[in-house]
Amino acid sequence: MFTIKEKEKIIKKHKIHKIDTGSTGVQVAILSEEIKRLSSHLKDHPKDNSSRSGLLKMVIKRKRLLNYLSETNKRRYNALIKKLGIKG
Repeated sequence: MFTIKEKEKIIKKHKIHKIDTGSTGVQVAILSEEIKRLSSHLKDHPKDNSSRSGLLKMVIKRKRLLNYLSETNKRRYNALIKKLGIKG
């Protein structure tokens, strides 16, 4: 999990408007950071199956959000995956 300051930093970097905290782009950015952290945890602890299942759920949720974003706003979708460095 993130500290409040880390989460605010991610939100500030990816927000669309002044009070944006839950847009699709922000949600994908937060999930991507959690996926990175959990992946590094699983490299050290390969038998942690509960974390592995949580990671899979996060990846599926991020993929669903990215699919939604690509259908609604292709330009923002392309900018987001380029900014985060993930495959689309």
